[in-house]
Amino acid sequence: MPESELIAVTGSTGYVGGRLVPKLLDEGYSVRCVTRSTGSLQDRDWTKDVEIVVANLEEKDEVKVALEGSDRAFYLVHSMSATRNFAVAEQQMAQNFVDVSDEIGLKQLIYLGGLGADNTEKSTHLQSRQEVGRILASGSTPLTELRAAVIIGSGSASFEMLRSLVEVLPFMVVPKWVTKTKCQPISIGNVLENLLHVLGRESAFNRIFEIGGPEVVSYREMMDMYAEVAGLRRRVILPVPVLTPRLSSHWVNLVSPLPFTLARALIDSLTTDVVVQEEGNEAIPGSKPDKLEDAIGKAVTLVKEMEIPTRWSDTSAFKDPARPEPSDPEWAGGKVLVDRRSLTTPVDHKSVVETVTSVGGDTGWFAFNWIWAIRGFVDELLGGVGLRRGRRHPKDLRVGDTVDFFKVTLVTKSRLRLLAEMKVPGHAWLEWTVKETESGTIVQQQALFVPKGLIGRVYWYVLLPAHILIWKRMLQNLVRTAESKT
Repeated sequence: MPESELIAVTGSTGYVGGRLVPKLLDEGYSVRCVTRSTGSLQDRDWTKDVEIVVANLEEKDEVKVALEGSDRAFYLVHSMSATRNFAVAEQQMAQNFVDVSDEIGLKQLIYLGGLGADNTEKSTHLQSRQEVGRILASGSTPLTELRAAVIIGSGSASFEMLRSLVEVLPFMVVPKWVTKTKCQPISIGNVLENLLHVLGRESAFNRIFEIGGPEVVSYREMMDMYAEVAGLRRRVILPVPVLTPRLSSHWVNLVSPLPFTLARALIDSLTTDVVVQEEGNEAIPGSKPDKLEDAIGKAVTLVKEMEIPTRWSDTSAFKDPARPEPSDPEWAGGKVLVDRRSLTTPVDHKSVVETVTSVGGDTGWFAFNWIWAIRGFVDELLGGVGLRRGRRHPKDLRVGDTVDFFKVTLVTKSRLRLLAEMKVPGHAWLEWTVKETESGTIVQQQALFVPKGLIGRVYWYVLLPAHILIWKRMLQNLVRTAESKT
């Protein structure tokens, strides 16, 4: 029974591991997270439900402490760096892991490796991943190895690189392999389903499963699909034979928030065909994986009522592993542009909240109401809703209410979040959070914008000087209004 087994998860701070742990907990397993640092797990909403063991997998004694008492283990460690000795370090960690697994009598090891034919030339990183698989299989502990190509999901490094390129660049000069190399991408949801399916299944012992989505595509075709799903114009892509992986890495680093070493490692891996070699060897027999269009659709930031990027919102409403998480790197989840400011006032918490929730309608926007009126007029000319909707009630707000050309997506005793419904090249929110402290009441105001393509970014930066003045004065006058009422 799952309840009686303890599952050790290495790489629990990574993209796949961080999404696998809550799935294991939901299935009733006890989970031990093996990590180099406890601090990297403090921002997860499931931290209190797992055992955390700090261990460096390059040290065999620490691996033994990490695995002692476990029944099965997931090996999800992979070094995405461009250092020369990363392969040696990966082999040492894998050897330590399998030696200890054999010594303590672990029931099963599950490893997520990379697709790519063993007998063809491939990147150093793909070679290392498959060598790790061979080392883990060399012991007496049953190994189940799953091999996947590009994983589609918000936070996946490969997907974030794709997102950045397509979102930012309407015209791209790319190396020829972008149009030639074949890939079989798979959604993060399907990867997790396969990992869970093979756990504890004896028919999966000492086997390699190649998993992928239903489509084999080029990276250019993936870019075209992303643009279509994201509602962007089809990108003009010009392939040339002169861009080496190193030059391509520098180019990606200019337009993407990914670190250069990560971009270099990814591009090295993307120059090799990574497709499922044998039909019918999927981990879940007869499974119907997500189509590429659906996988991208789940990963692209959607805005419906209260659905917003979870990197800066509550995680409780989001169960889809394709969406971002607060613990993802800063480059994950798409570009979120933020203006954040705060003020402290001696006014009590309740009075400040009442002032915040009176925004819009007859109260106005606390600063430059004439500019808001012009913006509303322009919005109507563009076919938008304008300012004419006002408010349902001068003081009371509920989720779903309209406030001029905003909609209420969150309202609590301490927070108000408004989703902009005017015509903008992206998605925009205004949010206020009120906190009571010993030194007074802190009012935090955020303006957040998820730009749509290059036009969205230009829109943000061109209007930023004016917006900064408006947002600064808005917060100042909001606090003064609250203070004048006491």
